Amino acid sequence: MVQTKPGGRIEISSAAIASLAHEAVLRSYGIVGTVPKDLATGIANTLSRGSRRGVVVRVQDNQIYIDLYVIIEYGTRIASVARSAMNVVKYTVEKTIGIPVAEVNVHVEDLHISNPD
Repeated sequence: MVQTKPGGRIEISSAAIASLAHEAVLRSYGIVGTVPKDLATGIANTLSRGSRRGVVVRVQDNQIYIDLYVIIEYGTRIASVARSAMNVVKYTVEKTIGIPVAEVNVHVEDLHISNPD
Protein backbone atom coordinates (compact mmCIF):
# COMPACT_ATOMS: atom_id res chain seq x y z
CA MET A 1 0.00 0.00 0.00
CA VAL A 2 1.59 3.25 -1.13
CA GLN A 3 0.43 6.79 -0.42
CA THR A 4 2.07 9.57 -2.40
CA LYS A 5 1.80 13.07 -1.00
CA PRO A 6 3.61 16.30 -1.77
CA GLY A 7 7.04 15.98 -0.20
CA GLY A 8 7.31 12.19 -0.30
CA ARG A 9 5.56 8.88 -0.15
CA ILE A 10 4.53 6.41 2.52
CA GLU A 11 4.73 2.69 1.84
CA ILE A 12 3.04 0.21 4.20
CA SER A 13 3.70 -3.49 3.61
CA SER A 14 1.02 -6.15 3.73
CA ALA A 15 3.04 -7.81 6.51
CA ALA A 16 2.80 -4.65 8.64
CA ILE A 17 -0.97 -4.50 8.11
CA ALA A 18 -1.23 -8.22 8.95
CA SER A 19 0.69 -7.74 12.21
CA LEU A 20 -1.60 -4.90 13.18
CA ALA A 21 -4.72 -6.93 12.35
CA HIS A 22 -3.35 -9.96 14.25
CA GLU A 23 -2.86 -7.96 17.45
CA ALA A 24 -6.33 -6.43 17.09
CA VAL A 25 -8.12 -9.75 16.55
CA LEU A 26 -6.44 -11.31 19.58
CA ARG A 27 -7.88 -8.50 21.74
CA SER A 28 -11.41 -9.30 20.54
CA TYR A 29 -13.83 -10.95 22.96
CA GLY A 30 -14.27 -14.67 22.35
CA ILE A 31 -11.23 -15.08 20.10
CA VAL A 32 -8.83 -17.63 21.57
CA GLY A 33 -6.22 -17.54 18.82
CA THR A 34 -5.46 -17.67 15.13
CA VAL A 35 -4.38 -20.51 12.87
CA PRO A 36 -2.62 -20.59 9.50
CA LYS A 37 -4.81 -20.64 6.41
CA ASP A 38 -3.26 -23.91 5.23
CA LEU A 39 -0.16 -26.09 5.70
CA ALA A 40 2.01 -24.12 3.27
CA THR A 41 1.12 -20.85 4.99
CA GLY A 42 1.81 -22.44 8.37
CA ILE A 43 5.31 -23.49 7.29
CA ALA A 44 6.01 -20.05 5.83
CA ASN A 45 4.84 -18.37 9.05
CA THR A 46 7.11 -20.63 11.10
CA LEU A 47 10.11 -19.60 9.02
CA SER A 48 9.35 -15.86 9.03
CA ARG A 49 9.51 -13.31 11.79
CA GLY A 50 6.59 -11.39 13.19
CA SER A 51 3.13 -12.09 14.47
CA ARG A 52 0.70 -12.47 11.62
CA ARG A 53 -0.23 -16.14 11.72
CA GLY A 54 -3.83 -16.61 10.66
CA VAL A 55 -4.08 -13.24 8.89
CA VAL A 56 -3.96 -12.80 5.13
CA VAL A 57 -3.87 -9.27 3.69
CA ARG A 58 -4.45 -8.43 0.04
CA VAL A 59 -4.16 -4.95 -1.42
CA GLN A 60 -5.98 -4.46 -4.73
CA ASP A 61 -6.75 -1.16 -6.42
CA ASN A 62 -5.68 0.76 -3.28
CA GLN A 63 -8.19 -1.17 -1.15
CA ILE A 64 -7.33 -3.47 1.74
CA TYR A 65 -8.89 -6.92 2.10
CA ILE A 66 -8.21 -8.89 5.29
CA ASP A 67 -8.95 -12.57 5.95
CA LEU A 68 -8.79 -13.82 9.55
CA TYR A 69 -8.53 -17.53 10.41
CA VAL A 70 -9.56 -17.81 14.06
CA ILE A 71 -10.34 -20.13 16.95
CA ILE A 72 -13.38 -19.07 18.97
CA GLU A 73 -14.22 -19.95 22.57
CA TYR A 74 -16.89 -22.67 22.80
CA GLY A 75 -20.13 -21.39 24.29
CA THR A 76 -19.92 -17.90 22.82
CA ARG A 77 -22.20 -16.74 20.02
CA ILE A 78 -20.07 -17.42 16.97
CA ALA A 79 -21.75 -14.84 14.74
CA SER A 80 -21.47 -12.12 17.40
CA VAL A 81 -17.81 -12.88 18.11
CA ALA A 82 -16.97 -12.93 14.39
CA ARG A 83 -18.82 -9.65 13.77
CA SER A 84 -17.06 -8.05 16.74
CA ALA A 85 -13.66 -9.23 15.44
CA MET A 86 -14.48 -7.75 12.02
CA ASN A 87 -15.33 -4.39 13.56
CA VAL A 88 -12.29 -4.31 15.88
CA VAL A 89 -9.84 -5.16 13.10
CA LYS A 90 -11.41 -2.74 10.61
CA TYR A 91 -11.44 0.10 13.16
CA THR A 92 -7.87 -0.55 14.36
CA VAL A 93 -6.35 -0.77 10.88
CA GLU A 94 -8.24 2.28 9.55
CA LYS A 95 -7.40 4.36 12.65
CA THR A 96 -3.73 3.40 12.60
CA ILE A 97 -2.90 3.74 8.90
CA GLY A 98 -5.61 6.14 7.79
CA ILE A 99 -6.74 4.07 4.79
CA PRO A 100 -10.21 2.52 4.54
CA VAL A 101 -10.48 -1.27 4.75
CA ALA A 102 -12.76 -2.68 2.04
CA GLU A 103 -13.42 -6.08 3.67
CA VAL A 104 -12.64 -8.11 6.76
CA ASN A 105 -13.59 -11.78 6.40
CA VAL A 106 -13.60 -14.10 9.41
CA HIS A 107 -13.06 -17.82 8.90
CA VAL A 108 -13.87 -19.83 12.04
CA GLU A 109 -11.46 -22.77 11.87
CA ASP A 110 -12.05 -24.31 15.30
CA LEU A 111 -13.73 -23.98 18.68
CA HIS A 112 -11.80 -24.10 21.94
CA ILE A 113 -13.35 -25.79 24.99
CA SER A 114 -11.84 -24.27 28.15
CA ASN A 115 -13.55 -26.43 30.76
CA PRO A 116 -14.76 -29.83 29.52
CA ASP A 117 -16.80 -30.48 32.73
